[in-house]
Amino acid sequence: MSIFVTPDKCVGCGVCVGSCGNGAIEMKDNVPVFDLEKCIMCGACVQACPCEAITIDAGKSAADDLSAYKGVWVFGEQRDGKAAEVVFELIGIGRKLADDRNTDLSVVILGDNIDEAVEKIAAYPVDKIYVCKDKSLANYDAERYCKVLTEVVREYKPEILLAGATTTGRSFMSGVAINLYTGLTADCTGLAIGEDGLLQQTRPAYGGNIMATILCPYTRPQMATVRHKVFPISPKRESGAAEIINVSPKAELLTSRSEILDFIADMSEKVNIVDADIIISGGRGLGCPENFAVVRELADEIGAAVGASRAAVDAGWIPYAHQVGQTGKTVCPKLYIACGISGAVQHLAGMSSSDTIIAINKDKNAPIFDVADYGFVGDVLEILPLVVKKIKAARGL
Repeated sequence: MSIFVTPDKCVGCGVCVGSCGNGAIEMKDNVPVFDLEKCIMCGACVQACPCEAITIDAGKSAADDLSAYKGVWVFGEQRDGKAAEVVFELIGIGRKLADDRNTDLSVVILGDNIDEAVEKIAAYPVDKIYVCKDKSLANYDAERYCKVLTEVVREYKPEILLAGATTTGRSFMSGVAINLYTGLTADCTGLAIGEDGLLQQTRPAYGGNIMATILCPYTRPQMATVRHKVFPISPKRESGAAEIINVSPKAELLTSRSEILDFIADMSEKVNIVDADIIISGGRGLGCPENFAVVRELADEIGAAVGASRAAVDAGWIPYAHQVGQTGKTVCPKLYIACGISGAVQHLAGMSSSDTIIAINKDKNAPIFDVADYGFVGDVLEILPLVVKKIKAARGL
């Protein structure tokens, strides 16, 4: 991979110097000169140049380069030193993919006080754990994480790189793919190794009306973000131990153009819908935002989380954090109660894998009844208060 300046086009304006977040460019005799030790080929200078004088040549060779890439990697997302649950789901599917490719499964984790997370990950069937530890990585910063992970991948060359389709994964994995000049399939719901050895990455497309299987035959690594709760958590290892590989990030990779002033946790809900065993979701059938009170009342009685359809969120009745569906969160609780939700295909994509589904809707022909284990045709505003009353009576309240 190389970067070039066309002298006939360059006017020596220096705009490229200011666009580089790594300090890899300086002007000499009115011509930009690149420090290739610092340059990560992000393309910011290419976009900034008003004269289109800078170009990057990816220089990929499908036949020669791909054989150097081996292994399946999982990005070990963590917060406050605790590994995210999606990591252990990815270890499960990653182990299968690695076995099918007859290769190693590794986890790469970035952070500072992450010994607890590393120890917990090591208890699962991974072969290696790449630990990138630095105080600058203590709090998630998309720019730092993007540069550090890009450099580690370039050095160790995994064939497959998986990450959770979480807020973190979605916000920076695309940048890693751009830096590496490779493909990324977002929000996957299925992964498998094909007969040709390529990673088959399946995800909903066209509003969830079809499932598209995407291949990345010419570049590496093959990258995918995977929705939480799609795959089961991996069982713990039965024998052996993971090899711990400590990686020291270069100082120039730890710079960032942003600064974290404070982190404020969302305390609006007692239970996160992604991790909840019981979810009660409200839709447009509730009629108005005030009627979410009956949903919350039942949720409080049985220790459930409150979810919502996209229609309710778009109407401003409830924050986006509660949205279940293709454009919201994928959930897999033991019990899902859909209240006043018609069951559009986009909503079903986010909750249809729930163990038990109960639907309450006035319309007996609503699509939600096609996936429900139990259905009640009626007014949710009449049914839910009766359920709450029964629960309280059973408790002697």
